[in-house]
Amino acid sequence: MAFDRLVRFIPRRNGSRPLIGQPVDRDIDVGKAVHDGDAVEVRVFSGNSVLNPGSPTGETELISRILSPVSAEEVGAIRCIGLNYASHAKEANMKVPDVPMMFMKPATALADPWPVPTVIPRHTLKDDCADYEAELAIVIGKACKNVAAEEALNYVLGYTAANDVSSRAAQIIQSQACYSKGFDGSCPLGPVLVSAAAMPDPGEFVIRGLKNGEVMQSSGLSDMIFNCAQLVSFLSQGTTLPAGTVILTGTPAGVGFGKKPPAYLHDKDKFVVELLPHVGSLYSVFEAEN
Repeated sequence: MAFDRLVRFIPRRNGSRPLIGQPVDRDIDVGKAVHDGDAVEVRVFSGNSVLNPGSPTGETELISRILSPVSAEEVGAIRCIGLNYASHAKEANMKVPDVPMMFMKPATALADPWPVPTVIPRHTLKDDCADYEAELAIVIGKACKNVAAEEALNYVLGYTAANDVSSRAAQIIQSQACYSKGFDGSCPLGPVLVSAAAMPDPGEFVIRGLKNGEVMQSSGLSDMIFNCAQLVSFLSQGTTLPAGTVILTGTPAGVGFGKKPPAYLHDKDKFVVELLPHVGSLYSVFEAEN
């Protein structure tokens, strides 16, 4: 069944199992509306996964809580791209890469949006270095391998927003980022999945990151070094990307460690990744690990 936007959610009524559906209001920012306590009505689909949503049942439900568009069982290893915005490479004083710089987060890093807290681990608290990264995320809709860039977007199911939460002290002292970016809950994802058909050119997205209401990051995807099609193609070389694979595409300038003084995340901070058009606002509230 074709869709424009899908949300995976816990309904207000009979909230014992997740549902999939399409917001009744085509223009509503689902993440912001739910965060603000507004009633968000959804046309329920018969399936239980965005990978197989089924068809409309004719029923509607109100959202109690938004879930990640895909489940941890569906995503496998989350592929991530580092240093993929020219502005971010400049603020990090690093050379623009010749090929995409890939690292992975485990499925245990996947997290739901607010009100589920994003926990800052003890080792990150010790070094006071929890950082945010507002990102566009690609969700693969059908398995692909060795695809050309010209065909790559044919395998994309849709797009959503992500926060690549990072432990900067660990990242700086290591040659790869899997440890510093792979802790539990370090990949909030959501609030909705916009279909590739509704957004045929992902380069038209604009992304912002807001910490406690202050705009920290703001960029069009034109600043990307490697575009979405190039990333899917690159990651598929010699490697099957199964349906459900999530690809984080990098972050623009404005991350916390690039600020003077650094603008790191602390207990009770709120961070919003805003991806427009269609996707809306991914809210995360941070909590110090006990």
